[in-house]
Amino acid sequence: MINNLNFEIISKDGIARNGLLHLNHGTIKTPAFMPVGTGGCVKAILKRDLEENGAQIILGNTLHLWMRPGMDIIQSHKGLHNFIQWQKPILTDSGGFQVFSLKELCKITEEGVKFASPINGSKLFLTPEKSIQIQSILNSDIVMIFDECTPYQIGSHIITMEEACDSMKLSLRWSKRSMDEFKRQENKNFIFGIVQGGFYENLREESINGLLDIGFNGYAIGGLSVGEPKEYLHQILEFISPKIPDNFPKYLMGVGTPEDIVNAVYNGVDMFDCVMPTRNARNGWLFTRYGNIKIKNSKYKNDLNNLDPTCDCYTCINFTRSYLHHLQITKEINASMLNTIHNLHFYLNMMNEIRESIHERKFDIWKKNFLEDRSSNI
Repeated sequence: MINNLNFEIISKDGIARNGLLHLNHGTIKTPAFMPVGTGGCVKAILKRDLEENGAQIILGNTLHLWMRPGMDIIQSHKGLHNFIQWQKPILTDSGGFQVFSLKELCKITEEGVKFASPINGSKLFLTPEKSIQIQSILNSDIVMIFDECTPYQIGSHIITMEEACDSMKLSLRWSKRSMDEFKRQENKNFIFGIVQGGFYENLREESINGLLDIGFNGYAIGGLSVGEPKEYLHQILEFISPKIPDNFPKYLMGVGTPEDIVNAVYNGVDMFDCVMPTRNARNGWLFTRYGNIKIKNSKYKNDLNNLDPTCDCYTCINFTRSYLHHLQITKEINASMLNTIHNLHFYLNMMNEIRESIHERKFDIWKKNFLEDRSSNI
């Protein structure tokens, strides 16, 4: 099964599927997790270690790279791949979620978003056209449309259907403008639409149908993991995923925990990104097969065991929990580096196991065992 993005589904187990996503800087195996390198750098880990741990594709952010270092610097390097010396695929978020996070500091109009730079206070104006122009300069393998991320609530106010509808329809209009600009740029890469609509199923379906009418290379599910109750995330995901045609890659944005990813794969999702493994690593929160470890807790001070007995990453092979505890407590830079190596290895190895289990038609068994192991809390 193949479409114009050269996305092949090579095996399925129920709704879960293995695929090959052929991009201009290489082919990635799906389901895939994308480490987040917002400003052109995945924090606290070297490119060498990313590659050694099996990262296939990373994510950058349009808004942050536009503000710093700026497009003149990126152009002088002939694109983001050369600037950061990463010659594998890159997906760039359009800046829509960052606008969402700056909501109180920006003004959203039909034309675009006006806001003050959080770096130097300069006045900026980001439009769908500008976002696509920036991503074309970055030479992103996968370009994301510029959208408005609909929140679950603002303060104590739950977003109403009318408010979610207005936001979703604005995103659809911006999606069309994004695609028109993508074509004007004669971009040879690929572009994904983003499904919005809050937590209202009828709006999500309207968003999907509108995006399919425009015609993108793949489809992302946005507006989740924005403060909603966990059951809402699963409910909306189960509703949305089957309504996106199977011959397109499906990308769940900004999610999430290992458990969330496993359940999303079960619902046919192919691509994921989240800051959780790297951000949690820097804060001493480590993922293991048998539950999460807060390494700065005093009980690890004299613990001579390796971090995760099932893990073969550089950190687990070489260092004890006691040493990692010491680094975290004394705020050594090496704590962030070693913790990040482990957490990303955990996520990327989890995706390897998922792909293998789908290929062997054993995903249900693997999923059951994995979730049971994770809840055992060593």
